[in-house]
Amino acid sequence: MEKFDWHCNKITDTTHINESYKSTQKVRRYFKSRCGDHFKFDRSFMAWMKKNSGKTMGDAVTEWSRRQQG
Repeated sequence: MEKFDWHCNKITDTTHINESYKSTQKVRRYFKSRCGDHFKFDRSFMAWMKKNSGKTMGDAVTEWSRRQQG
């Protein structure tokens, strides 16, 4: 998978989560834009992000939303 700079590169729904994933301010802004201002990282979601290399940021938005419903 290509190297991705989580501080500088544009993050979209099709951006793949990779081994170099970091929870940066840019990532937080992306999630807030997609999930709303109530978005917050928690330990279990951060662990999900680290374990799901290869999935997309759109998949992560879906997962975060699913967790909020249950």
